[in-house]
Amino acid sequence: MTIKQVAELAGVSPAAVSRYLNGGPISEEKKERVRAAIEQTGFSPNMMARTMRTGKGGQIGIIVPKIDSDSASGIVAGVSQKLQELNYSVLLGVSGGRHEDEIRYINIMQNQQADGIILMGTGMCSALRSAIRKSVKPVVITGQSHKGFHCVCHDNYHALYDMMTLVLEKGYTGVAYMGAGENDEAVGKQRTGGAEDAWKAAGNRKPLLKVTARGFHVDDGKAAMKELLDEHQEIDCVICATDRLAVGAMLEIKERGKRIPEDIAVTGVGDGWVADAVSPALTSVHLYYRQCGIEAANMLLEMINSEGEEIPPRQMQLEYSIIERESL
Repeated sequence: MTIKQVAELAGVSPAAVSRYLNGGPISEEKKERVRAAIEQTGFSPNMMARTMRTGKGGQIGIIVPKIDSDSASGIVAGVSQKLQELNYSVLLGVSGGRHEDEIRYINIMQNQQADGIILMGTGMCSALRSAIRKSVKPVVITGQSHKGFHCVCHDNYHALYDMMTLVLEKGYTGVAYMGAGENDEAVGKQRTGGAEDAWKAAGNRKPLLKVTARGFHVDDGKAAMKELLDEHQEIDCVICATDRLAVGAMLEIKERGKRIPEDIAVTGVGDGWVADAVSPALTSVHLYYRQCGIEAANMLLEMINSEGEEIPPRQMQLEYSIIERESL
């Protein structure tokens, strides 16, 4: 089966099929006809011939800090959903959040002829900034916003500002915030900043009670909640930077014989599967991780298909929503 035969079956030109396969501009009506023809015939382009003809290997690199998180799995699912429509394959690298490994994967993926790279960022340093700028293949960053780079991110600041505002409007006064390390710009600094500013905007003169979890796992949330409860008996609500930290906090609260939310309310961020799985169900900020992956893929494909034309860096910020459940 050739591109010409697929075109004849779909009733379009071979050029239209080529644009479909390479992520180029094509109407939705033609796109659907080509997709149906490919599905019917099982057509798969010869990737080596495609690379020689277009200079593109049909591969996209994705670098994530870890694979066992709702954010990483959601973003990868979104990227994969978009790329599968265009017959791209995915190269996956897990960096552990270490900048040296992020740089290593950027270099490896370029050498393996990836057409572009999506980096799920945790922060930025001068060496990583230099590696991205020197990359001969386009790079899109997800989850973080860095000036001068193509980014798709979440509005972490306002998400936590609104969550804190909601908690205070419900009458909670002994509020604590469980944050993550500030080396992570989005989850650390931005979420903490939003919670603190909303606390101050409500007229509270005393500083917001805060604790920083050592990591992002359930055990880290449990340990941080233990630290809070050992020193502050007045707590009636804890706002957590992630759902997993919130689950850890809930475990510690229950072990102390306290009720949720009657004695202490709990909220999280992410609205992953665990928010509905725990009891009571967790109030959480819904972040659109899959949509983040789709938008990052769209942005990267636009850069890949720009035919050498430089596209000015842009930052796309996604919306969020607060899902109220039984824990608040």
